[in-house]
Amino acid sequence: MKKLVYIVFLIGCFTNAQDADVKAKKKALTTSKNLTWEGNKELSEDNFVQAEANYRKAIAKSEENTAAPFNLGNAYYNNETYSEAFGRFKQAGELATSKEGKHKAYHNMGNVFMKNKEYEKAVEAYKQALRNNPTDEETRYNLALAKELLKKQQDEEKKNDQNKDQENKDDQKDQNKDQEKNEGDNKEDDKGKEDEKKDGEDKKDKGDEGDEKNKDEKDGKGDEEKDKKEPNDKGDKPEEQKQPRPNQLSKQQIKNLLEAMQNEEKKVQEKMDAKKVKGAKIKNEKDW
Repeated sequence: MKKLVYIVFLIGCFTNAQDADVKAKKKALTTSKNLTWEGNKELSEDNFVQAEANYRKAIAKSEENTAAPFNLGNAYYNNETYSEAFGRFKQAGELATSKEGKHKAYHNMGNVFMKNKEYEKAVEAYKQALRNNPTDEETRYNLALAKELLKKQQDEEKKNDQNKDQENKDDQKDQNKDQEKNEGDNKEDDKGKEDEKKDGEDKKDKGDEGDEKNKDEKDGKGDEEKDKKEPNDKGDKPEEQKQPRPNQLSKQQIKNLLEAMQNEEKKVQEKMDAKKVKGAKIKNEKDW
């Protein structure tokens, strides 16, 4: 009997606790909705700061009030703070228990993606919104627009990739040309250096040949001078001290020699003529 009374007492306590919890949640939800209403009012009066504060308080009071994060998301969206707006729309979608609440949240998430030109993500968000409400024509229109913009974006990206590839090919081609040109210049430089080296070696060889030739000439002149200064093995005098041979007389010497011979012959003739006159008989005047 005592056990039965104890069990009934525990059940009564548990029921009272549940009732108290339900009452507290209802009270919190009511307070949250009131704060949301205050936020809406402040936002309509362009008092964004106060409206944001009321929405945040409403969200903190009750998770069952999905209107608070959704309305705060709208406030951020209209203020062009898209990253904050997306976070609140996502929160509203996760807390929503009705299909309509989820539809609105995903629809607005798609709008944020459209603003950020993330068209592929926008398409998926609008599809998710239509799964919760297939009859919404605005969502359907936004989905078609997102698909068209996505295709255009992909075409532009493909074109840009092709242009980039072509630019890379052109750059690579230019680099190859520059490399070939540099290699050609290097080859010419190497050839020039080899030619200079070869010319230097040729000049050096010619210089060595010239030195050897000069040395030989010098040695030859030295030998000639030595021959001039020193008697040869036969005891001959130096070339300039030798007496000229008869057949080596100069023209003047020959002329002088002929004149001398003519003079001698003339003298001899005169002597002979003198003797003839002196030895001749003298005829007398009278003939005896």
